[in-house]
Amino acid sequence: MDELQYERAADCGLCGWNKIINLIINLVDMIHYIDLFSPETYDNFSISNKAVSGFRETQRGVAKNIKPGDKLICYLTKLSRWVGILKVKASYYEDNSPIFVQENDPFNIRFNVEPIVWLPIENCIPIHEDLVWNNLSFTKDLHKNDTRWTGRVRGSLSKLSNSDGQFLEKLLLKQNEERKSFLITEEDKKKLKVLKVKTGDNKEIAVEVPENDDEKEPLLGQIPARESIKIQALIAEIGDKMNLKIWLPKNDRNKVFEQWKPSNTGIVLDHLPLNYDDTTLKTIENIDVIWIKGRSIVRAFEVEHTTSIYSGILRMADLMALQPNLNIRAHIVAPNERREKVLQEISRPVFTLLEKGPLSESCTFISYESILELSKEKRIEYMNDKVLEEFEEYGQN
Repeated sequence: MDELQYERAADCGLCGWNKIINLIINLVDMIHYIDLFSPETYDNFSISNKAVSGFRETQRGVAKNIKPGDKLICYLTKLSRWVGILKVKASYYEDNSPIFVQENDPFNIRFNVEPIVWLPIENCIPIHEDLVWNNLSFTKDLHKNDTRWTGRVRGSLSKLSNSDGQFLEKLLLKQNEERKSFLITEEDKKKLKVLKVKTGDNKEIAVEVPENDDEKEPLLGQIPARESIKIQALIAEIGDKMNLKIWLPKNDRNKVFEQWKPSNTGIVLDHLPLNYDDTTLKTIENIDVIWIKGRSIVRAFEVEHTTSIYSGILRMADLMALQPNLNIRAHIVAPNERREKVLQEISRPVFTLLEKGPLSESCTFISYESILELSKEKRIEYMNDKVLEEFEEYGQN
């Protein structure tokens, strides 16, 4: 081999090593994120060219951190199954042309993606399968009836640990080859059925009709009063630490003050600084906790036990109906085991016909557990109310 051939061979070898090194760097830097799909968005994505995955406006901040090469591990809500892997091809962009729902698509923060795995429903892997349950960090130490794990799949673009991401990627790649089938029960089929209603302007909106309307709400006494008051107090305390003013119904204040001492006497308002009619003000005054900045409502919370799920949702719907231009975020706060019930109720047909738009777009679920988690955040005084976007869950993902 002459000197020129040797140099070319060395260069070729160096190119090979550079490719290997770059591959290793990409693998090390690559991050797995959860991508949630409801039955409706799963169906619509499945019949698309699978080149775009979309997320809500509230996830823009997280989307900025996602880079080409990162992977989205896809999860089907209601059935609690892992459905696929999407590889991110480029940074996010904004577009609201209909893909995931037929009109007014809320998933406008979008990525161009490459589908690595996308499974039919019968091949999607249930999270309760022993192989999955016993290996994921957020399920393996829990009984299968425990619902605490659901906090890890409450919203899209939550980051998976390296071990969980790698485990799920390998599992889905293997399932893509083997196509093992999992039973779809009659209950599963009901969950998969997407019901829609047409609004007055001919828009179709996905809704839910709870099966057991004759089933009564749990007695308020089944949730310890002290626990619900503690959550009400924690919500007030979190708002206080964020330098927001707090409104509490006057009948609740003594009980809440036993759990929380405001930072100063002006934090809890004696009168609402809002210019609304008497009917609206009476509705607002009875909401369990309100965060106020200046003369604007920032967030409104109804806490289960203080009010039942349905009456709390009705109060929020009343507020949206009375003031359709009121731009606030509303939350139903309840124990995690009541999550499905809350999300079902928010998505009832009657709540899709509000002038402001479906209640499911402006009212979300937050668990007691999430409020407790947020209350322990040491830097909360440096945060603003948008931190709740990491904890809230929508009726339609």
